[in-house]
Amino acid sequence: MQAEQVIEKILSDARAEAAKIAKEAADKAGAERATLDAQLADYRKQTESLVAKAAEDEKSHILAQARMEAAKAYLAEKASILDEVFARAKQRLAELPDNEYRELMARLMAEAAETGDEEVVIGANEHRIDQNLINDVNGRLAGQSKKGNLRLASDRHHLAGGFVLRRGKIKTNVSLGPLVDQARTALEIELAKELFA
Repeated sequence: MQAEQVIEKILSDARAEAAKIAKEAADKAGAERATLDAQLADYRKQTESLVAKAAEDEKSHILAQARMEAAKAYLAEKASILDEVFARAKQRLAELPDNEYRELMARLMAEAAETGDEEVVIGANEHRIDQNLINDVNGRLAGQSKKGNLRLASDRHHLAGGFVLRRGKIKTNVSLGPLVDQARTALEIELAKELFA
């Protein structure tokens, strides 16, 4: 073998080895690219899933917040309507014709009297509750086996209607404000039961 043939053989072997290494490198790069492409596709799917979940969570949060705001607005409007209704109720009670007002007060007084020996404290501007009304109530109390000894107190309070029964330190407030407030509380409890039952 001559030197040229030896060189040609070495070059040929080197070319074959280089081609083999290049093919292995290309195969390895292809396999790595396929692995990376698969990972990238998986990451893309995970990202899309996370984005969709985040969007759904955000949508749910926005809807929940909107429902809460609507409920707050509804409750505020309901409270406003109730305020107006009960303000009118207080006004209408105060403006009852004298005979109806006196009958209502007489009935309330007879129901509120525990012993029949209380003082009746009225408002500074009250003119419809007088000793004649109290005498009428005393007659009713005597029929209920109570003392029938109610009397008009000499002092007056700041009441917008109604009265306070006083026996020593015990006071029973039967003025229009608390009566209407009690009715409102009872109505609100009833409405709450209906709404949340």
